[in-house]
Amino acid sequence: MIGKLTGALLEKNPPEVLLDCHGVGYEVLVPMSTFYNLPAVGERVSLLTQFIVREDAQLLYGFATQAERQAFRELIKVSGVGPRTALSILSGMGVADLAQAVSLQEAGRLVKVPGIGKKTAERLLLELKGKLGADMGARAQAVSDAQADILQALLALGYNDKEAASALKALPADVGVSEGIKLALKSLAK
Repeated sequence: MIGKLTGALLEKNPPEVLLDCHGVGYEVLVPMSTFYNLPAVGERVSLLTQFIVREDAQLLYGFATQAERQAFRELIKVSGVGPRTALSILSGMGVADLAQAVSLQEAGRLVKVPGIGKKTAERLLLELKGKLGADMGARAQAVSDAQADILQALLALGYNDKEAASALKALPADVGVSEGIKLALKSLAK
């Protein structure tokens, strides 16, 4: 319903900000990654928003980037993860870190976020697999196209994510797909 707000920043009280849009003050909850990049009080700011209506409240969540908002939307679709938990996850790790943790299935990185236990982390990894990463540009930053193809080949051959990721780290950055697969298989055979 409310997709974007632009106005003067009146107050900053983490994780909430007050935004004046033509005389109407909006209380917006933001992740800490967005909060740290806000301008000084009195300056103009634009936030992409997500409007959440609950039985007992109507809340606005704000994000500096489209990637953050999209990650938030994917997170709240996961069973047992509400808006507050999603905000906590995005405050504890960046979108690129979250996408990388999901693509490499690293539950340990998610458990470090306050409020996320082992079961929730495993559920997040399962339900977000394939929904974050390339769609959000984060995986493209983490690995090149050739490395992504090499990773997929190793996974298809039956290696787990951890083994495949460690084999990728040992490869030269500019390696081709076929040569990379050969080198990765040699390193995994040791």
